[in-house]
Amino acid sequence: MSLVRASRAAVLTAVVAVGALTLSACDGADSGKSGGGGDTNFVAGTGGISTAAKGKRTAPKKLAGETLEGRRLDVADLKGKVVVMNVWGSWCAPCRAEAPHFAKVSRETKAKGVEFVGINTRDANKGQAVTFEEDYGIDYPSLYDPMGKLIVNGFPRGSLMPQAIPSTIVLDREGKIAARALKALDADELHKIIDPLIAEK
Repeated sequence: MSLVRASRAAVLTAVVAVGALTLSACDGADSGKSGGGGDTNFVAGTGGISTAAKGKRTAPKKLAGETLEGRRLDVADLKGKVVVMNVWGSWCAPCRAEAPHFAKVSRETKAKGVEFVGINTRDANKGQAVTFEEDYGIDYPSLYDPMGKLIVNGFPRGSLMPQAIPSTIVLDREGKIAARALKALDADELHKIIDPLIAEK
């Protein structure tokens, strides 16, 4: 296969995957089903929130790129902290609903060793995404992923991976996927996911 064809195939794969996310995005659907096939080793929760027991967690693949502000960010550099990754788009109504809660909880938990990272997707114009962050007081960085490549390629098959917009993935201090939410979250729900991971030894 030529380099051009291989490149086109990779782009087509990413577009199809983002299209699949689009079908489930912002529709309020809450299946609570696992994703990715294979041996997931997680406990499906209620309300679109799933968790993985310590010792049964998998690490994501490389989650690195440029932020909306043009800085380089590699999630692997945050190992040792609890990392809350939120997949969002400025066009997404549930993302707008949860944004003030994420801004609030990120400030409340920072001193406890929690870092928030956004993954902005399907915003062709960075300006709209930056305005969204300003409007909702979000001061943590967001990786810019307009084609959904990080979402598609950053998580192993069979893991707790993003399947909708918004989705939230929480990594434990070892950098492994501990929880996933496939719905908009409020502050109380965020704390219920994050606080046990803060307390883990």
